[in-house]
Amino acid sequence: MNERASARAAAGASGRSADHPDRVSAGAAATSAAAAGFEAVIGLEVHLALRTRSKLFCGCAADTFGDPPNHHVCPVCLGLPGALPVTNASAVALALRFVSALGCRVPAESPFARKHYVYPDAPKNYQISQQHAPLGEDGQIDLRDGPGGEAFAGRSVRIPRCHLEEDAGRLMHPPYAPYSLVDFNRAGAPLLEMVSAPDLRSPAEARTFLEQVRALAQALQVSDAAPEQGKLRADVNVSLRRPGEPLGTKVEVKNLNSFRSVEAALESELKRQARRLQDGLPIAQETRGWNEGGQRSYVLRSKEGSADYRYLPDPDLPPLRISPAYLVEVRAAAVPTPARIRERYLALGLRPQEADLIAFDSAARASFDALLDAASGHASAPSAAALATWFTVEIGGLLRAEERDWRAVLAPAAGLARLAALAEAGTISGPTVKALLPEVLAGADPDALVRARGLAQISDTAALERLVDEVMAAHPDVVAAARAQPKALNALMGRVMQASRGQAKPDAVRALLAERLASDPDSGRGRS
Repeated sequence: MNERASARAAAGASGRSADHPDRVSAGAAATSAAAAGFEAVIGLEVHLALRTRSKLFCGCAADTFGDPPNHHVCPVCLGLPGALPVTNASAVALALRFVSALGCRVPAESPFARKHYVYPDAPKNYQISQQHAPLGEDGQIDLRDGPGGEAFAGRSVRIPRCHLEEDAGRLMHPPYAPYSLVDFNRAGAPLLEMVSAPDLRSPAEARTFLEQVRALAQALQVSDAAPEQGKLRADVNVSLRRPGEPLGTKVEVKNLNSFRSVEAALESELKRQARRLQDGLPIAQETRGWNEGGQRSYVLRSKEGSADYRYLPDPDLPPLRISPAYLVEVRAAAVPTPARIRERYLALGLRPQEADLIAFDSAARASFDALLDAASGHASAPSAAALATWFTVEIGGLLRAEERDWRAVLAPAAGLARLAALAEAGTISGPTVKALLPEVLAGADPDALVRARGLAQISDTAALERLVDEVMAAHPDVVAAARAQPKALNALMGRVMQASRGQAKPDAVRALLAERLASDPDSGRGRS
């Protein structure tokens, strides 16, 4: 057997790949970190793109997603000689709104620093960021305040620091090309970086944490927090240790652009580290990238320490001075957090699952609140709980089928509320509501549709009695079967509803049929 064949055989026996020793080979059983007796220790660095019109230190447009490359640049964000930065006050206000919601301590003076690194997407070869006295310190996020929070009772994540910094550019690597392309549109855009303590203990907790950060940023209107547009990006720091022992060697996985990627990267890295520790191999402190297609991490570089960045105070920017009065003003302008909104929904009678679904999705929340407001103007409006069930099940199902999002409800909210009120008043039936929903969602007037098509339910007692008697007279065999077997009443009721084109009130029809069937068989003859 040659050496390569021997290596393959050894790899097969150990569950490793000979070419990629950190990757589980096909068919090998993956040993989980928990099963191996290790505890996961996870911290996150989250970058939120702030919702400002211009960049952090110049007047170029900040939101450049989808625009032509290098279209929004100037001497300041390109770092050209002689260009001087000026701090964007709107970015500071949004950052303060967010750190206040986290319960952070805000220093009276918060300076900017230059963080040096040489990379093609850093036009100045340094990044303007913050080191000492960042804009927010010592906050926390309670996982119980997030979606499905009941499962995380008592679990909170400390937030040691939040700081302002400018974004870098973006590198693009054409397939098989011997070069890379750089787009500086994003360079200089305002970011809020939030650094968590290593308080998370599983990939699922990390995902829940990020979902809560996104919901909070969107609710406070601080950031669009859209991972698919690069407006929420996360780096994960992960290590393993035996419970009660000191922290293990930390590995960072960079630039994960979806919650699914964060969860998958953590699962993969925890398995990789567990295998190495079980085999007696060291964990290198390094920065790794994430291969989405191969679902594995790979080495980028050895991990830098803060000294490697050669921080120094930025000589062109004065420190931010935050007065107590300004901080009070910023906090007063903040909107309720998703956790507070969920509490309001629960108080209105919504089920926890529906309250979570709506409160932690900014588009769903805006649409549902618009529907609630419109429904409040109708005397026969359904309860908030009934409206939420209709909103999440019927309307949500239709939107998913049509591949539309919750914002499609905003414009027709008044018509949808009227449709729900017509159903609540008994003017139209449930099947009619379902049939009209697509048209009302498209903007049609429900009252006009009901009038034009004669869809109002028959509620007049005399008219219902005539209809029931006519159907019974036309189907004596079904009537006889219903008298002999009470379950056959449904067949007779179906014929009445068909004859009324679904406009007869089902409860009233059922009551009349039961009354007729219980009376003398000949008592209904001759009615007109």
